[in-house]
Amino acid sequence: MKSTEEPRISVMCEKLQSEDAEHFTMSVVLRTRKFITNPLLCRKQMIVDVIHGGQACMTKQQIREKLAEKYAVKDVAQVSVFGVRTAFGGGKSTGFALIYDTLDACKRYEPRYRKIRHGLKEAPAIKLVRKSRKEKKNKMKKNRGTHDLKELKAKRRQPSSK
Repeated sequence: MKSTEEPRISVMCEKLQSEDAEHFTMSVVLRTRKFITNPLLCRKQMIVDVIHGGQACMTKQQIREKLAEKYAVKDVAQVSVFGVRTAFGGGKSTGFALIYDTLDACKRYEPRYRKIRHGLKEAPAIKLVRKSRKEKKNKMKKNRGTHDLKELKAKRRQPSSK
């Protein structure tokens, strides 16, 4: 695994003030550190620091787009950002990012819940409530093997012809 230093990314974000509806710009700095190339999992992994002053943090989707732009990734779906936490007092947020070499590698190694989040996989149909799933399971356990017992009981009931 290779470790290299990555330069800062400066991003200009435009925000609307709620009451005055005036535009103002705020410089947001996106930094990567602990950059590691992981050839076994076909990805680059890094810690992402977002320095956003007194403003709200960038969304994970915005961070994904900026990282894809910086690392020249063909599809934003190859970039996964998670675990973004804002430091106490605000102004800085830190998270983790993975950039996969190909979309196939992303589909292969990403956990199912993240694939669903990024739209790479369909969410499962609505599940039953936990209690009803357990009741169904226990009912199946009780009925297991009863098919054979019914046949044996039916054979015993029939008079044998001797």
